[in-house]
Amino acid sequence: MPLYCVFDRDIRDLIVWIHVRKAIKVAVQGLSLLVALPFAAMAGFGRFSHGFHALAQFFALVPGLIGDYTRVAFYVLTLQKCALRSRISFGSFFAHSSAVVGKGVYIGAYCVLGSCEIGEGTQIASHVQILSGPHQHHREADGYLLGASEKNFRHVTIGDCCWIGAAAVIMADVGPGTTIGAGAVVTRALPGGVVAVGNPARPRTTTSCE
Repeated sequence: MPLYCVFDRDIRDLIVWIHVRKAIKVAVQGLSLLVALPFAAMAGFGRFSHGFHALAQFFALVPGLIGDYTRVAFYVLTLQKCALRSRISFGSFFAHSSAVVGKGVYIGAYCVLGSCEIGEGTQIASHVQILSGPHQHHREADGYLLGASEKNFRHVTIGDCCWIGAAAVIMADVGPGTTIGAGAVVTRALPGGVVAVGNPARPRTTTSCE
């Protein structure tokens, strides 16, 4: 058999396999949405805060690939917006249904995410916290510490194509294409296309979003 015929057959087999994988993935995503649907309904599709919190924590503890698919499916049905083509790893959960997750977002393990918008293609390492702004608690005149109040929350925006390093704490907006170093604490808004490290996080150099 001529060599070009072997290559041609291998290419056809590869194309068939790619289409089969896509079909399997779509089927699994559809099944995950069906599994998550009754749970999302119990959470009022994100409108019942107590139900949403409890079920978000429940889905955070579903292990393996099944957990990756069912977590995304639950958030597709309950968050303000969540792309089906994203990944949310074990132990991670959203605390507010007002969050937005863009296409191609990756969220590592054990992250806690508040009211935020995560841009397309952004990757978040493990143990990251995205708070609902820097001032969630206030003290009374006598110094008594008050609990968190939604009227003090603000929506934090992380732009497209960002990298958020492990154990970073994000309290303010991060511009597109920005890299946040591991352990950094973002207390003030950062522009796009920079590398920021430290506590508080400060830009050190520039980068680019390919």
